[in-house]
Amino acid sequence: MPSSHVLSRRRRAPRARTEYGTRGPVWLFDLDNTLHRASHAIFPRINRAMTAYIAEKLGLSRDEANHLRFSYTERYGAVLLGLIKHHAIDPHEFLARVHELPPLVEVLRAERGVARLLAGLPGRKILLTNAPAHYALPIVEALGIRRYFERCVSIEDMADRRAWRAKPDAIMLRRLLVREGLAPHRTWLVEDTRSHLKHLRHFGIKTVWITGHLPIRNSHGDVMPRSGRPHYVDIKVQSLRELRARLATGVLAQAARQSNPYR
Repeated sequence: MPSSHVLSRRRRAPRARTEYGTRGPVWLFDLDNTLHRASHAIFPRINRAMTAYIAEKLGLSRDEANHLRFSYTERYGAVLLGLIKHHAIDPHEFLARVHELPPLVEVLRAERGVARLLAGLPGRKILLTNAPAHYALPIVEALGIRRYFERCVSIEDMADRRAWRAKPDAIMLRRLLVREGLAPHRTWLVEDTRSHLKHLRHFGIKTVWITGHLPIRNSHGDVMPRSGRPHYVDIKVQSLRELRARLATGVLAQAARQSNPYR
């Protein structure tokens, strides 16, 4: 699925070599609750819209629709995939209907100086989000960080001829690594979602769990896990600012050595 927002390979590769060199790290950044606080106002609106859509299309009560939304997210990584698999809904209609937002100035919240912090991270940067492009790109633009990403991979870009895909789909990540020429041991996935980090770390990539934007409780009222560092997480931080600070201490190289001692 070609997208107008994707920079061509011809333009990407030279910039990566000249700015960062060929041996620098590559950052795969999630968007929601990683680069901005989606749990503040955006996620509640999207969750309500998803529940309303499911209830309307499937003839369910609000509680039944809400339960289905939550279970499909847990099972497939994205509500959309469950709805396609079990109910044959129109994916484009779903994405358009549930990602309608008011002016971003009313709902967008992010870490102070997010653009400066992102600019200070050495290496290439790719946005990898389960959100649609028409939602993700305006947020990236509003945050002032679009120019730091050589490529934005949305859920439409993850699809292939056989199926729609989303994180933590293994086929999707394998193809991304090959297409972008990424060495797993130099690739870092920065995410708020632990299940994505857990499943995708099997490829040999490094993982950063960012927790500062996570809500205290999920939509079911359950306490969100934020303490401890799971074994599949190489670096756990509260914010981009903390990640920058820890990189200055050499934690990037240390984590790489610990997870790949024979490198």
